[in-house]
Order: sequence, then structure tokens, then C-alpha cells
Amino acid sequence: MYSLRVEATFSSAHNLRGYKGKCEDLHGHNWRVELVVKSEKLNNIGIVVDFKDLKKKLKASLEEMDHKYLNKIAYFKKVNPTSENIAKYIYKKLIRQVPLLESVTVWENSTSCATYEE
Repeated sequence: MYSLRVEATFSSAHNLRGYKGKCEDLHGHNWRVELVVKSEKLNNIGIVVDFKDLKKKLKASLEEMDHKYLNKIAYFKKVNPTSENIAKYIYKKLIRQVPLLESVTVWENSTSCATYEE
């Protein structure tokens, strides 16, 4: 089995509704997002998929969140913009474009992340 990973970043602000503590207040992160694809096969030139194509699709999926207040994005008006929900949101945006998608991991800092996979 082959596993490929690419990363991209975006910056945004959010606050967590219903949370008791600092995160209930408006604050920001420089998010790091990791996309993982898996395949048992390589194509005719010996790759699963071009890294350049994966990076392009990942970056495009993050554009609407970059330098935004996440709570104002339609999806996050109803769904709390936690790292877990952000990972799921990105995964759902990418699954049709990246059929080999295995998981999306969202890092809110260098020591804390959430992963979504189906």
C-alpha cells in the first residue's frame, strides 16, 4: 500500500460556541492541513498521483477559510468550527476531487491536531 501526504496552511479566526474557557472568545490560528491518499497501485509512470495536483486541490479547498472568521462561513454557522469539524469539512469538499483520499488532518498548533477519515 502506498500513502502520500501533502500539506498546506491557512490563517483564520474562530470562537467555539458552548465552550467554557479561553476558546469561547474570538482567537486565531495558523492552521496546517495534511491530506493523505492511499493506493495499492501505481500508474504507468510509477506514481499514485502527482503531488502538484494534490497540493493544488488542497490549497483551493482552503481559500474560502483563509483570513476569514470561520463562524461566518455558512457551514460553521450551524456546526461549531472545531478542529474536528474543520477536518471533516475539508474532507467532504475534497472527496469528489480526490477519489483516493484517506484522511484530512487539521493542526491548530504544533502539538494539537484532529483527523477525519471515512
